[in-house]
Amino acid sequence: MLEQRIQQHFFESADLQYQVAEALARPVAGAAQALVDGITGGGRVMCCGHGLSSLDAHYMAALLLGRFEQDRPALAAVALGFEAQLSLGPGSDSGTILTRQVQALGHPGDVLMLFDAQQAAPGALRELLDAAHAQDMTVIALTGQVDEDLRSRLVDTDVHIRVPHSRAARVSEIHRLLAHCLCDAVDLQLLGTGE
Repeated sequence: MLEQRIQQHFFESADLQYQVAEALARPVAGAAQALVDGITGGGRVMCCGHGLSSLDAHYMAALLLGRFEQDRPALAAVALGFEAQLSLGPGSDSGTILTRQVQALGHPGDVLMLFDAQQAAPGALRELLDAAHAQDMTVIALTGQVDEDLRSRLVDTDVHIRVPHSRAARVSEIHRLLAHCLCDAVDLQLLGTGE
């Protein structure tokens, strides 16, 4: 029984990957282009996430700053997060922290990559998106199922990559794969095939 349950996780994850591959190819290509435009234009990529999705944001920033599968110069990327809580004091929530970081550090031409697998508090996400737009930043939002109000906050220059699944674990698995796809696409555009 336990082995069947474990196998079911693999099957469900593989099924979801197969189901969304075609639908997500276009927005992922658009997000890769937004990343390249931001980086080559002198901007920075600011990665952030709420809850456990902050780990995906740190991972993405590390891939951009370090390397994915081939050597290249470091790309200007930073993970935003809870380190700022020390300066804002106890009781500050992650939405306020991220919003304040974007307000303080964001500049026109920068890209905000938002990871949100569990649909964080919609109010906090709205404030974060508004702060990024006020700084003339492009937003790439990697989400699971989101409400229409949040989707309506995205503007024409933003890219929304939505994984249509109700389980946060499955959405997070796809987000990790999307990070790899984006890094590969950025490296391809900046460096060529490497062959």
